[in-house]
Amino acid sequence: MNFANVILNSGKICLSAGVDALSVITKLLIRPSFSFIIFISLLLAGCGDSNDPAKVVEHYLAAKVAQDEDTVRNLLCSEMEERYEMELLSFESASEATIVGMLCTWQAGEEVVDCEGKIVASYGGEVNEFPLGSYRVVEEDGEFKWCGEAP
Repeated sequence: MNFANVILNSGKICLSAGVDALSVITKLLIRPSFSFIIFISLLLAGCGDSNDPAKVVEHYLAAKVAQDEDTVRNLLCSEMEERYEMELLSFESASEATIVGMLCTWQAGEEVVDCEGKIVASYGGEVNEFPLGSYRVVEEDGEFKWCGEAP
């Protein structure tokens, strides 16, 4: 099967214009495989997360914990660009950091995304928990960006 018309977009798979999604899925159903499972999972995750502020914040926090340089940079608003390195290195000294129970919500028209859950980080055997809170989002060039903690 030729995946030339399937595009990887910010970690998500999106079909390019003119690709019949049903035919792609049908071909994958005929030959189920590990790549089919990955494809369907990513397809169901959606391609428009940059338009969902809650998902943007979730992706940003996950990237920050994972120290994913590109994702942190891409989801950071221009106002916060000078803090890029500090944001990226927040959990650098942690031997392990994970997000537990993250659920972020956004009310249309608001600049704030509220998140439940916590980041659990181990520093030299000591476990610290950082509760998630409220984060500011702004729209830049048609996409929402993480812009720091909300007041």
